[in-house]
Amino acid sequence: MDEKRIADIKLQLDEVPVLPGVYLWKDAEGQVIYVGKAKQLRARMRQYVNFQDGRAKIPLLVDAIASFEYIVVENEYEALVLEKNLIDQYSPFFNADFKDDKSYPFIALTEGDLFPAIKFTREKHKPTTAYFGPFTDSRAARRLVDIARRIVPLCSANCSNWRAMNRQIERQGAEAYFAEEHRPCFDCHVGIGPGACSGQIAPKDYEKSVKEVERFLSGSHKGFIENLKQEIAEAASELDFERAARLKGRIDTINSLADKQHAVLSGEDDADVIGFFREDSIAGVHVLSVREGRVINGNEFVLNKGTDVPDQDILRSFLLKYYDTTTSIPREVIVAKAPEDREAMEQWLTEKLANVHGARVRFFVPARGEKSDLLKMAQTNAQHTLMRYKVRTNYEDKRINDALLQLESALALDSPPLRIECFDISTNHGTYTVASMVVFTDGRPDKSQYRRFKIRAELDEANDFLSMQEVLGRRYSPERMADERFGRKPDLLILDGGKPQLTAAMEQLGAMGVNIPMAGLAKRDEELFVPWQDSGPVVLPSGSPSLYLVKQVRDESHRFAISFHRELRGKAMTTSILDEVAGIGPVRKRALLKHFGGFRKLREATEEELTSAGVVPEEVARELYAVLRQYGK
Repeated sequence: MDEKRIADIKLQLDEVPVLPGVYLWKDAEGQVIYVGKAKQLRARMRQYVNFQDGRAKIPLLVDAIASFEYIVVENEYEALVLEKNLIDQYSPFFNADFKDDKSYPFIALTEGDLFPAIKFTREKHKPTTAYFGPFTDSRAARRLVDIARRIVPLCSANCSNWRAMNRQIERQGAEAYFAEEHRPCFDCHVGIGPGACSGQIAPKDYEKSVKEVERFLSGSHKGFIENLKQEIAEAASELDFERAARLKGRIDTINSLADKQHAVLSGEDDADVIGFFREDSIAGVHVLSVREGRVINGNEFVLNKGTDVPDQDILRSFLLKYYDTTTSIPREVIVAKAPEDREAMEQWLTEKLANVHGARVRFFVPARGEKSDLLKMAQTNAQHTLMRYKVRTNYEDKRINDALLQLESALALDSPPLRIECFDISTNHGTYTVASMVVFTDGRPDKSQYRRFKIRAELDEANDFLSMQEVLGRRYSPERMADERFGRKPDLLILDGGKPQLTAAMEQLGAMGVNIPMAGLAKRDEELFVPWQDSGPVVLPSGSPSLYLVKQVRDESHRFAISFHRELRGKAMTTSILDEVAGIGPVRKRALLKHFGGFRKLREATEEELTSAGVVPEEVARELYAVLRQYGK
């Protein structure tokens, strides 16, 4: 057993999401050797490499694993269908030995009979029976059979009278059977059987009921739900709330089984679904191959084109290269945005398809529906494709090392800036002015070192320069510099705002006798202004790791400042409004907020809810309601 290989796979599994999906284990040659599904991909895949799966031949599988892929889906049912499609596509060696003992349940209609019956089954499929499913929740599937029969009476395959009727019809014929009188079954008496066994329904009328149940089992639930809602209303009008609750439970069961299926299309279309996700200079692409309406494969690619190339150009280059090498051309390519030279691309693909029936290839940009859902699934998997690549290649570590070395060179620092501090000011015309300080240690956010400051200076209007001087004076005062909770002095100080902010900072730190390398980042052109260069700003190369890091630091500082500013405004609004109500002090204020679960819900409360809560006297509650209405909902 190659321990290093297993250790590398375990490290990559740390980035696998805790989501439902299908995983594919591959050998050293890239061949798929096992396909499986999981409710939680990361937990299930870890069971293999941690040898927590007790099946005897798991060690043989793990010994052959060199890499893996996975496809994220919406739910377990979708994973089940996609798993079956991929097993059919690849016929993995280990799936033959490691078949799941579990057989999945179906709902079936015995359409080979004169009076088809409905049943819950795990049997092998018979050519004369129509199957609906599979279902992952057997209890809900059984309830679904019961609900269908209560709305559209249908024979049950478990009914002894129905089985006896079929045997006699097979021996003596239908005419001879119905020439005699037969007692109706129990299901007929209670209203869930149509009475076919006693001749109470003709085969043609029964066939209509079968078609209706087929539509229901195929997903057309609207009519059934409307009927149930009507019954609920009737039960409620009769004050039969127990029956109404049972009917509500049936609606919930139908809705629980109506999970949208993104792994298949309703038609038998051939399509490629192109998912695209970009992060800075690299992008991930995931191609879902849909053939005859089924997702049969997922291919992933990583593109490294730099930030100067627009997304559409990257995607177009990929499409040209991908379809130039593949022999499998679908009739439809589903994308988030069509190429600019759409017609020329479609003509080129049509010529490559060379369909004898003259079929054309077209690009399709879905706005809604099942194709839109498939596109979202492809985009999600493109994001995971890129994430796996970054883990597998240690991309983040290399990028951060390059960024720190580039900053050291570009800003003429004595050493790489292993600790970077950045400040940002957030205000609303001089009110609730706050400052944020974010810290990046070794090129990564160090949130334990983040700090927030309320600006103490009384400002009639926004004054970022005065605010920045105040916060720098407080942060780099001798007391704070000696405080271990604030960490050591930074190797680089970044100020959001360019040259004016840099000048204000230089004056403040100069007066304090503090020497820290600093740079001001201008928002417009992402330029860095430094104290030692008067000829102009330092321009970091577009798409470079150093520029990406500086922007990341700046954006995090801005986000942190905005969140603190909003928090203060929210608290101030709550305090000021409640303080206007006579009879509400600090104790009653806390009690009201606790009772209603926050200020928003307190504002939405009716006058009756405020008075009946019993938190404050009725006259105070009415006054509170009047004040809250002044501010609107």
